[in-house]
Amino acid sequence: MSNLMTKLMTVVVVVMFAVVAILGVSAVAIADDEAAIARGGKVYDKWYKIAGVKAPKMSNPLYPAAKKYAKKPKSNWHCKECHGWDYMGVNGGYAKGKHATGIKGVDGKAGAPIANIVSVLKGDHGYAGKMPEADMQSVALFVSKGQVDIRKYIDYATKTPKGDKARGANYFGTICAGCHGANGDKPRDMGKTLGKQMGNPQEVLHKVLNGHPGDNAEDESARCSGASGYPGLREDTT
Repeated sequence: MSNLMTKLMTVVVVVMFAVVAILGVSAVAIADDEAAIARGGKVYDKWYKIAGVKAPKMSNPLYPAAKKYAKKPKSNWHCKECHGWDYMGVNGGYAKGKHATGIKGVDGKAGAPIANIVSVLKGDHGYAGKMPEADMQSVALFVSKGQVDIRKYIDYATKTPKGDKARGANYFGTICAGCHGANGDKPRDMGKTLGKQMGNPQEVLHKVLNGHPGDNAEDESARCSGASGYPGLREDTT
């Protein structure tokens, strides 16, 4: 098998997520702003990069002291570090392994009032005075209206996607390849090719839907966010 074919096959594994999302989920409520939800998804990923501020120097007060990242504030202040890329916390992909904390997910907050979620962030979560108010509103909107049941699209036993590879390859060629290249090796600041990102398929799907926090957050939102660019990719959680 040629090197090019091998690269193409690894790309296909990733891009099928987009097709699964388009064909397998219902339209999100029209009143919600998809771009704002996707921005909230990036805040959930790495809020201080989106806000353009430095990570707190002290560890998150709710992160368990005995767990792996207890002394690493740059990690333990990420929402995803406790609640997981699948939003299910102890009941999801982070039930075991180095990221396991025993903390519950945010899936129980799907559909909750935005103000209620912001109040939790400002309370014992300790984000008051650290995360900008606008970003708390964004991530609260994401938690309330932007979550997707990732178990529908990923086989947790094998950590592989459930979608149609051929359809995924076709979709990737029409839209995704414009930025990521035919081999999934662009942009170069991505670190590793899309195919090599598949060790954590939950993270990949989260970023397919919401984008990746970049140095220029607004530009990143525009160029790498399936849900904001293509309404209907996200499940209606109302």
